[in-house]
Amino acid sequence: MSRIGRKPVQIPKGVTVTLKDGVVSVKGPKGVLEEKVHSDISVEVKDQQILLSRKSDETKYRALHGLWRALIQNMITGVTEGFSRKLEIIGVGYRAEMKGTRLNLLLGYSHPILFGAPEGIKIEAPTQTSILISGVHKQLVGLVAAKIRSFRPPEPYKGKGIKYEGEYIRRKAGKAAAAAAK
Repeated sequence: MSRIGRKPVQIPKGVTVTLKDGVVSVKGPKGVLEEKVHSDISVEVKDQQILLSRKSDETKYRALHGLWRALIQNMITGVTEGFSRKLEIIGVGYRAEMKGTRLNLLLGYSHPILFGAPEGIKIEAPTQTSILISGVHKQLVGLVAAKIRSFRPPEPYKGKGIKYEGEYIRRKAGKAAAAAAK
């Protein structure tokens, strides 16, 4: 059996889980999430736990078993605590600010970039060099963070650009170091 898949998912107080026609719906204090479960995985709710099982022991079904257990756990975590990603902006003149509900990014291009958050995602710019993305859907939070980072990914020479908080940027020496080595 899948090590992750066979663990039951605990349902905390204040969270309701409903199953209907293969769709798992999780409702909590921060919102509601729904997901259609793969047809080869069966889900049942009993005694404040969610139990998942698969129809056979083939590799494909074992992978789906662990995947769906993790996805349902993330849904429960999302509606109780929520998820967030923090981005840092590095570079002279690079900055971010909120203009209404849209994020205004000045990243060294000839024009500012205006980015509107999708429904269910909250974007904040606590300082000019940091961006905080939060929401209940883990995949959507990560997708929005990756999209904002893609506007100016960090470059390896000076490290300028948008990076995740705590991300390590591997630096290159540059041509000045190559000329000194000769």
